[in-house]
Order: sequence, then C-alpha cells, then structure tokens
Amino acid sequence: MIKIGNIELPKFPLLLAPMEDVSDPPFRALCKEQGADVVYTEFISSEGLIRNAAKSTKKLDIYTKERPVGIQIFGSNLESMLGAVDIVEKTNPDIIDINYGCPVKKVVCKGAGAGILKDIPLMVSLTKEIVKRTSLPVTVKTRLGWDEKSIKIVEVAERLQDVGIKAISIHGRTRAQMYKGDADWTQIAAIKNNPRMHIPVFGNGDVNSPEKAKEMRDEYGLDGAMIGRASIGNPWFFDQVKHYLNTGQKKEEPGTPEKAKMAKRHLEMAIKWKGEVLGVLETRRHYGNYFKGVPNFKETKSRILNEKDPTKILQELDQVINNFAQKELV
Repeated sequence: MIKIGNIELPKFPLLLAPMEDVSDPPFRALCKEQGADVVYTEFISSEGLIRNAAKSTKKLDIYTKERPVGIQIFGSNLESMLGAVDIVEKTNPDIIDINYGCPVKKVVCKGAGAGILKDIPLMVSLTKEIVKRTSLPVTVKTRLGWDEKSIKIVEVAERLQDVGIKAISIHGRTRAQMYKGDADWTQIAAIKNNPRMHIPVFGNGDVNSPEKAKEMRDEYGLDGAMIGRASIGNPWFFDQVKHYLNTGQKKEEPGTPEKAKMAKRHLEMAIKWKGEVLGVLETRRHYGNYFKGVPNFKETKSRILNEKDPTKILQELDQVINNFAQKELV
C-alpha cells in the first residue's frame, strides 16, 4: 500500500496529472470513474488566488466524487504562496501540490513553475514554509532540472522530503527539453533508490501505453505513475493500464458508440460547469483522441471540431452513436 500522508492508495496508484484547460472537474470525474486513484486540478496561480481573479478561483471547484483530489498551486513569492495556501485550505482538498515543473515561458519568466529550478534554495525554503502553513499533506511536481548540466534531482528530492513533503512526482525531462525527446526514467529511479528516501516517488512523462506503466513499475521500481497526455480524450486509459497490470492482458478498446457516449457526457458536464462557449471550446482538445483510429470519420470529426453550437454537436454525437451501433450489430 502507498500512502500520501494519511491517504491510503493501492499498490502502484495511477494519478491524473494537472493539465491546464484539461484536468477540470468534468474530465477529472470521468478519469476517476475509469480508475484514476488521485486526480489533480489544473494549476492555479497564487497571485490570481490572492487577488480573487475569477479564472483562478473557479479552478478551486472540487467535488466529493473526485476524492482524493489535490489542488495544485504555482508561484515564486512566499507571501503570495502562503496566502494561496490559506485560500486553498478553505476548499478542503485532500492534498496541496506545488508546481515546480511547468515549462511555459509566461510562468517560467516569473521564476515560477520550472523557473524555480534555477534557484534550488528558494524552492526548498518556499516548500518548507508551505508545509509549516498547512495541516494538509503537501506534494511536489517537478522536472529533472533546468537543463542537462544542472540536474541534481536526487539531492533536490531529498531536501524537499526533509522539509516535509509527503510525495514527489517527477517529469523525466528538463525544462530545456520542454516535451521533446524521451523522458529519462533512470533519473527518477535514482531518487527512488536513494536509501534516505521514504516518501512515494511517482514517475511522469511518456506513460502512453499499459506496457510503459508496467515498465515504470517493474523495471524502474517507482511507486506509481502520473498520467497526462495519454489520458486526453481517453479516460479509459486508467482502466486499461490497471487491467494490464493485474492480468497481463490488453483490454479491448471501447467501440465507437461508447466513445461517442463518453464524448457526449464530457461535453454536457463541461457546459454545465463552465457554460456553453468555454464548454465547447475546451472539450475540443479531447475529440481528436476520443475518435482516434475510427475509419472514415474525418468529415464527422471535422464537423464536431468546427461547430460552436453545443446542440448541433450533441446531435452529431447522437448520430454517431446510432449509426455505429447499427454497423457493429451487423
């Protein structure tokens, strides 16, 4: 059994990575239904929270069916981060996660996200004060380092553990790599193999098949997998990974009607949570993956992706459900 503070998780848990405009409540709920053991919110700006910015406070919405759920914050200013922790605590999440890994320029240039990898003492001191500020378990998501020359992640993880974090998730790339090249899991395994480490070490990056998750568990000895891009438009991925880990057998892909039903539910939930315009816009990034590999689907997918009227999209999805259900019955 794996524990984050007092939160008990199954052996080798699967975590939904925090992803901007992706890991919102509707998507988190779908992933949870399909076997995600822990889900994280989109990352939330500490500066936005303390200024009561609508976009930031909206991201604090969490629901009972998602638990255990972590709220992820980012920033580089101690006062702002502590203020954000106070606000987050009131929403009663299970975990507070600190983002020290986002490689996006507008975040990094403020010394936040992966930008803090240039200043490890600040990273450690910030974390220490955040841990002291809250009774909730604090976790960290970060990268191997700023660039290849500055990788000291084994030492960094140990220092973060020593100031009180309860788990660490490592994306196996540097900030300089962004999302290019292969994730280096050997560096994450080196953290896990450090005899001084006793908190869970989760791997992130390139877990894009059930076989990869098994490799992360069996060959690299990590405590769990944090899954990001492979889950977009594919909440079944968690269930498929678990099935493979438990049985050694690949689970059959859901049929096209099932994919369309999930896409429909996703859109309906998104509209309910964030309104028609944003609901339609932000669910678009999932459609390509929902219908990946479906033959002769290009025109239908194009109509779904370009349509702004949710009623018409839902009608289009109903048609897919009916048409493909009949084809698959024949």
